[in-house]
Amino acid sequence: MTVTGRIHSFQSLGAVDGPGLRFVVFLQGCPMRCMYCHNPDTWLPEGGTEYTVDEVVSKILRYRTYFGKDGGVTVSGGEALMQAEFVTDLFRALKAEGIHTCLDTSGVMHTGDYSEEDLSLINNLLSVTDLVICDIKFTTEKDYQAHTGGSLSSVLAFLSLTQTAKVPLWVRHVVVPGFTDSEDEVRAMVALAHRYDNLKRIELLPFRKLCVTKYEQLGIPFRCADIPECDEATIARLSKLL
Repeated sequence: MTVTGRIHSFQSLGAVDGPGLRFVVFLQGCPMRCMYCHNPDTWLPEGGTEYTVDEVVSKILRYRTYFGKDGGVTVSGGEALMQAEFVTDLFRALKAEGIHTCLDTSGVMHTGDYSEEDLSLINNLLSVTDLVICDIKFTTEKDYQAHTGGSLSSVLAFLSLTQTAKVPLWVRHVVVPGFTDSEDEVRAMVALAHRYDNLKRIELLPFRKLCVTKYEQLGIPFRCADIPECDEATIARLSKLL
């Protein structure tokens, strides 16, 4: 049976989604409701457009001249792990073409604990993944559940699987004023990241509010509407802790 995926959108030349220039595939569907999410239009799994792997690969190959051997393909979301089988088949096809594959994920497949079947699906996906980018959103279980609806323990379990699979790891952390911008919070995030010997990079991303119009169009309250954007001086100060 042909596995299909539900895709929200494509970005032909992304410059901040892994090494080099990237063709980025944004999948539809996410189990989390992060307070600062900038893609609320990707939440519902029944949205987007259905594609086969062959259709997506054909689209990607048209841009190979642009991303070349130094770039590749990044699958993001939504949450890519919700469609692990589709992403696995897509990455397998891309690797057959000699294209670098990157998984951009929260590390959470659903809001519950991982089952043995979940772990098998993730391991299959990691076997054809060249790089994982994971956002460690909050550093305590209480804050993680309160502000994302997900579980930090699932994220850490996922990161352990990347370590076992020896897939290079980049960790990202969104700096939200009043929530994740303290030195203690950043130090705690760095300590979590350094548990994994496949860690290659840590990046701090400033909280932005370019997504406000999306929330307004969808009729969804934006929980961070009254929070100021993070300035570059804060990012520079906290980056010294890395």
